[in-house]
Amino acid sequence: MLQIRPNCECCDRDLAVDAEDVWICTFECTWCADCVNMFPGRACPNCGGNLARRPVRPPQALIKNPASTTKVTATNCVERMTAHASL
Repeated sequence: MLQIRPNCECCDRDLAVDAEDVWICTFECTWCADCVNMFPGRACPNCGGNLARRPVRPPQALIKNPASTTKVTATNCVERMTAHASL
């Protein structure tokens, strides 16, 4: 089952559980649309895999299976992406 993480791993922006503009990879690295637009090839900067829109869990399913409250952040992601963009 997906963790449905609460934040963008790059910029740490809070992401609503029902947001439709959130992207994940197969390892559930979670990204906002603004950060994904910075990623070379729109690939996950952690694993290099493709990104897909995160599915939205129906509200009634969140009662028994709530979204994660644990934030995950990628070290220096914004700096790495900014440096790559300037190359």
